[in-house]
Amino acid sequence: MNGKPLRGPRSDGAATRARILESAGTLFASQGLASTTSKAIAAKAEVDLASINYHFGNRDGLYRTVLVEAHRRFVRLEELEQISASQAMPEEKLGTLLDAIVGRLAGSSHWSTAVLVRELAAPSAHFSVLRDEEAPPKLRVALRILSDVSGIPIGAPELLCCLISVAAPCAMLLVAGNNLPAPGRDILRINRRTLADHLHRFALAGLHAAGQDYRARHEEDHAQLPV
Repeated sequence: MNGKPLRGPRSDGAATRARILESAGTLFASQGLASTTSKAIAAKAEVDLASINYHFGNRDGLYRTVLVEAHRRFVRLEELEQISASQAMPEEKLGTLLDAIVGRLAGSSHWSTAVLVRELAAPSAHFSVLRDEEAPPKLRVALRILSDVSGIPIGAPELLCCLISVAAPCAMLLVAGNNLPAPGRDILRINRRTLADHLHRFALAGLHAAGQDYRARHEEDHAQLPV
């Protein structure tokens, strides 16, 4: 024995991975995928290139992980499921969801928002990780909430139209952010809760109207069936 303390297992792996992820997210947000090299990421994260390959496989694997993390910071599946499973009324669930989304998007300057905006504006070959893996389970939960509010059943095309109408203002806040032209820029000066409440009222009015139209059409179709 030489008197030196025994070295335990490395405990900095998770911290190194997180540092690489944050550094990559910042660079991808400001420069885009094509202009961001693994060398630049490694330098910013203060790691060697081998660390990127060890934790993420390669730069493409790192970018896909950044996309997933950015989408999860926008909204997490666990959060959606918690809202959906709560004992609140459907209208209240929608309000909780909109309040959370608006609070994260309005005027956000975090890299996660910029990364999503870049990817949505000019989808890369890695967009499928969002389209096919990350978004679908979240959309299913969101559709369940909209169905409970409107009374339109899951699977009906009318419910997808409702999803577009409710999501569009949130997408505008995501894509435009602080780059909104005047007077639209004034929207970002509105209190976040006030803005969320406004979107909630409009969404509820549209969902209730769409539900009434759906039921009226189907009752009419049912009445025309031969006895």
